[in-house]
Amino acid sequence: MKTMKWLVQREFWEHKGAIFWAPIVVAGAIVLFIGGTIMYAISTGKFGGEITINGRETNMTMAFNSLSPQDQEMFVNAMSTGYMAAAAPLYIMLSVVVFFYCLSAMFEERRDRSILFWKSLPVSDQQTVLSKVATALIVAPLITIAVASFASVLILLITCAALGINGINLFGAVLASPQVYLAPLQVLGMLPVYALWALPTVGWLLMVSAWAKSKVFLWAVGTPVIAIIIVKWAEKLLGTGMNADWFIQNVVARGLLGLLPGAWFGFEQVHPELLTAGRTMSFGNVFAQSWMTLTGPGVWIGAIAGGLMIFAAMRLRRWKDEG
Repeated sequence: MKTMKWLVQREFWEHKGAIFWAPIVVAGAIVLFIGGTIMYAISTGKFGGEITINGRETNMTMAFNSLSPQDQEMFVNAMSTGYMAAAAPLYIMLSVVVFFYCLSAMFEERRDRSILFWKSLPVSDQQTVLSKVATALIVAPLITIAVASFASVLILLITCAALGINGINLFGAVLASPQVYLAPLQVLGMLPVYALWALPTVGWLLMVSAWAKSKVFLWAVGTPVIAIIIVKWAEKLLGTGMNADWFIQNVVARGLLGLLPGAWFGFEQVHPELLTAGRTMSFGNVFAQSWMTLTGPGVWIGAIAGGLMIFAAMRLRRWKDEG
């Protein structure tokens, strides 16, 4: 266990810029952009100024107060349940960071010959590869979730403060909503789901990283593209009966897009209405439906395939130590 902890720390320190600092910089940019936009709008009178509703001009405070209690409650619920969406770019960035981390995880140590040093240590290839898997599926997502949650809370507070300046005090109503505190926990609770759905992509990228001598990206992405062309050709010209659309969705997409958070809804074709409560997205429903996807065989078949590719990466690392 101590060895694994040390190996994960090594991966973290070697890729600290992408795993740790990149989410912080992007989160800071999001908060500054949204906060700066709101402050500029307030200073120029464009936030909370006159607005037109049904052909009549009124200000934001009067418009909000004219809403029925049910509509006001719906507005508060929308803020309380949807505020985590403000940090959505961070989760998209996570998939990109982990994709290129896995792609270079073992290729770079062979290219710069550092693999010879690491192999001189009493650490097995299995432990080394598993530490990279843990970094990709646990460490990087945990850091992103923490940074995204903090940034989302800041944006929520900035929004409430801006509304308060215009006479709409929602601090008490929003902060009293349980969903404000449950949303980050629900995102964290989806981490096991994310890890299982991302396993085939991580396995594929690590296997290519351990095998390819050069042009790793072209091997990782180009091979599935060529496979699609061959399957399409076989389906159209040879009449083999192969279902190219099934192959694209269940093999290629699962192998390349598994790192994108929420991609499992597309793989399982979950209806969007199941993710909402009324007219707003509900993190509670997203959490429940995410775990429901584990009842199907697709995720487990993919996880087994990912595990086999990770095992192949371990064997390849053992024998391929050339630069």
